[in-house]
Amino acid sequence: MTEQKATNVHWHAGEVTRAERGQLLGQKGATIWFTGLSGSGKSTVAVALEKVLHAQGRLVYRLDGDNVRLGINKNLGFSAEDRTENIRRIGEIAKLFVDAGVIVLSSFVSPYRADRDVVRKLHADGGMDFIEVYVEVPLAEAEKRDPKGLYKKARAGEIKNFTGISDPYEAPEAPELVLHSAEMSLELEVETLLTMLKNRGILPA
Repeated sequence: MTEQKATNVHWHAGEVTRAERGQLLGQKGATIWFTGLSGSGKSTVAVALEKVLHAQGRLVYRLDGDNVRLGINKNLGFSAEDRTENIRRIGEIAKLFVDAGVIVLSSFVSPYRADRDVVRKLHADGGMDFIEVYVEVPLAEAEKRDPKGLYKKARAGEIKNFTGISDPYEAPEAPELVLHSAEMSLELEVETLLTMLKNRGILPA
């Protein structure tokens, strides 16, 4: 974990509880963490789920890899150390959203198990739901899709530390859900996610 540098700082709890915020919203805050190779369909399914949840009157917010790197994490690259800090910061942001009662959809490659475990522990320590969704796709299929042309550049040596090519991807060992994006339609993926959220009490049955 990142060292606490500031001293004489203390968490100040308010007088409105997380449960009270959830009651107001009619939902339970939670982080749904989509992980998988670039091109696996993480962002696609997160965008689709966000749209459906919003249409149902749910307060939902999507955190996406490129969006975060253009803002709060603009000073981070793609070394192992920077990837770790990138995910830690995102985990802290997601935790704040969950405390506010928001359903957070986080779609990040997040290739290292240890980094994802840190985010899981952040949520567990706060009594918050963290749902890891592995969007699985064979590397060959991800390369065939290559929506941003990143695999082609990585194969040509133009991108260093690219997950799946010159950097490893550590698949989850016990995710809450696996979506096989090469075999499932987008509609089925969203339906599967909605069912899971209801079964876990995030959404009303």
